[in-house]
Order: sequence, then structure tokens, then C-alpha cells
Amino acid sequence: MSNDKDKDKDKDKDKEGIPLRRVQTITVYQFNDVLGDFEELIIDPDLKLKDLLDDDFILLFVDPKHYRVWLWHGFNTTTRMKFIAAKMAPPIRDKHGFAFKITAVDQDNETHGFLVMVGLEEEIDYDQVQTGPEYEGTAEDLEFLKTMSREKILLRLEKAGVPEGFERKIVIVKNQIYGYREYDRNYLGSVIKERQLFPLKEEIEDGTYLADNYIPRMHFSYNNVVLTELLEPIEIDDSIQKKSMKDLDA
Repeated sequence: MSNDKDKDKDKDKDKEGIPLRRVQTITVYQFNDVLGDFEELIIDPDLKLKDLLDDDFILLFVDPKHYRVWLWHGFNTTTRMKFIAAKMAPPIRDKHGFAFKITAVDQDNETHGFLVMVGLEEEIDYDQVQTGPEYEGTAEDLEFLKTMSREKILLRLEKAGVPEGFERKIVIVKNQIYGYREYDRNYLGSVIKERQLFPLKEEIEDGTYLADNYIPRMHFSYNNVVLTELLEPIEIDDSIQKKSMKDLDA
């Protein structure tokens, strides 16, 4: 018997005798409205997490890899169900880890992190560098290929939009600072809005700086800052503003 136990222990170690790290799986609970509590689901390994989402369910996903607990509300769940589920979520969270953050999401209004967790979207790799064969072409073509490496940043900025009354001036990605501009381009008789990031060429002296007249806006993903924008308030001409107010009064 002791030999069998030793063999089982050896399975959990590598060739050098170091314990292997166990795969951290996602635990799922379903809220039972009759009991007023959550019940852990026994999930078939072949079943995808996204297939568990149902209009009538409130589900609790415990993601130990990212130290997150997702409280998902289906369309048809009531305010009462959501209230009780919110009260019962912390005790379940504490079973897995006190440091886990609980985030509530509603159906069709899920965050990117939740959609990645259930397999509906892919995680954005901000460290990925575009690779491929060397390209020999015109200077204009080469410049176009250089901007392609910033395509993911531009897509994220486009998805986030800009708050009303502001315009985007500077984008900071890790330790890189980019200027940002938008311009209209005529293409086949249509006007297309182009967005471009361009690296700042000015030499900046060491020291501390205040972003005067700018409002910083940070983009988070899994508790990491992936990029920061500096937004500038748009100045409105007082004469135009007064004229528009008169038009409203009329």
C-alpha cells in the first residue's frame, strides 16, 4: 500500500523531484432562487463555459488564474435574485481566496475580461510584435507597414471612443509616447476618417512632469494598465455658444 502511495506522489513531481504546478480550473456556481444560495455545478470537460450562459440564470465564475470572481446576470433574472446573489457571493469568494475581486456583469454588457474567460473573445496580446518576411518596396509602402504594428492600439482607441467635449492628444503605451491625430481622407468619392499614431521625436529631459491642461484616462485589462491617453478639453467659442443658446430659446 505504501508503494502505491509513493507512486501517486511521484506523479505530481517532475524528473528533478520538484512538485508540478496543478492546472487552475474555473469553478462555476449557479444561483438557486428557491434555496436563496449558490450551488456548485459539475461540468462536463467537453462543455464550453459560454454554453452555460442562459437568460434565466445567475452564474458565479471563480477564475483563480486572474484572482477574479465574475457574477453574471441573465436577462430574465429579477432584481430580488440579483440582490440575494450579491449577498451570497462573498462567502463563496472567501472559500477560494480573500484577495479575489468580485465583478458583476449583465448579459450583453459583459466586459472584455469576462468574454475572454468564457471563450467568446481572445485575449489581446500587447507584447506581440509583428513578424514576417522582409519587404522591399517604396518608401510609402514601408511607412504603411510600420504603422500596422500599432493597429491594435488604434482599434482599442476607436472602440473606447472619446468623451464628449474632449479630444485625444497623446497616447502612452508602456514606455512609448505617441502623438495622435485624425484627418479626413477622400477615397473613391467617399470621405474616410483616418487615425494615426506617431512617435514623438523631441528629446525629453529627465525629471517629473505635470500634464497641464490634460485629463489622463487609463485603460485597464486584468489589473494591468495597458495604455494611457491624455485628453484635452475642446475650447468652445463664447460667441458661438451664446448664439446656439439663443437658437434654443427661440
